[in-house]
Amino acid sequence: MDKKKDIFGTDIEAVITSFNQGSMILEAVESLCAQTVLPKKIIIVDDGSTDAYSIRIVKEIEKRRDLPIPISVHYQENKGVSAARNAGIRKTKSPMVLVLDGDDKLETQYTAYVSRLLGDNPSMVAASSWMHTFGALDSIVCPAGGPINSFLSRNCCPATHILRREIFDQCNGYDESMRSGFEDWEFFLSMLETSSESWIGIVDQPLIQYRTAAASSNIKSMDKRLELMRFIIEKHKSSYHDHLVDALLGIEAISNARLYHWESEVAHAISNHRELSQPSKDFLKSPTYGDGGMAMAVRIASIIMNYIQKPKGSL
Repeated sequence: MDKKKDIFGTDIEAVITSFNQGSMILEAVESLCAQTVLPKKIIIVDDGSTDAYSIRIVKEIEKRRDLPIPISVHYQENKGVSAARNAGIRKTKSPMVLVLDGDDKLETQYTAYVSRLLGDNPSMVAASSWMHTFGALDSIVCPAGGPINSFLSRNCCPATHILRREIFDQCNGYDESMRSGFEDWEFFLSMLETSSESWIGIVDQPLIQYRTAAASSNIKSMDKRLELMRFIIEKHKSSYHDHLVDALLGIEAISNARLYHWESEVAHAISNHRELSQPSKDFLKSPTYGDGGMAMAVRIASIIMNYIQKPKGSL
């Protein structure tokens, strides 16, 4: 892969959505301008920003002529991120579109690696990569992508991705009624429903720099997770019907993994003679039934009993 920055990905345009994001939008733009394969164009959609500083930053970017990529800005009244993404994507003409949130940024190889993956696989409707989170959480997050049955129990692709423009048209874009979160998950399901062969690919490198904060919209959306999942299931009822076993087993696998992680943490606390948290104590007093909870409680109680029965000074 040629690493010179003057190579344009003529098949790619980028859409960045922004709402009161201050200088973070500039970081997103600069990360695109630093790509080894440059998008043909950047379209910024300002979704009705009200913060004077944020508006000024966007207008300054709009006036810049020193950047290696042409930039245009679309201003609209606040309609939510789904409407902002739709507005931006509909202004593109290239066969591939990169969707980027204004508070995130990309490693320099993102467009090169992800567009190549998408280009090499005709049945792939979209592609992205692993994420490196920063801010409140420093971690590597590894979504797996896959066909539609993988997406029924959880979202398996970051909101930042490269999609096929023709697939966007086929599924009519993002659902603009979804303003509380999970709109990207629902959109991926819509794209995957366009063909039985459709799937979403993931580059197994952390090429997205994903900003995290306790007050972010993604964190807040978890308060409405069941409500949002009900909406998604009802909207995509036929897909859930066709892949019911996969959907249920996927949710059960997530539940089991979290139970085992909790059990490991409790066992670690016991082995290090630390007092259990109140939720753990409450759980042991009244474990859940029928979901593996009681079995977990029995295993933990057995660990506690073994420690109580050990002679003093033994390991």
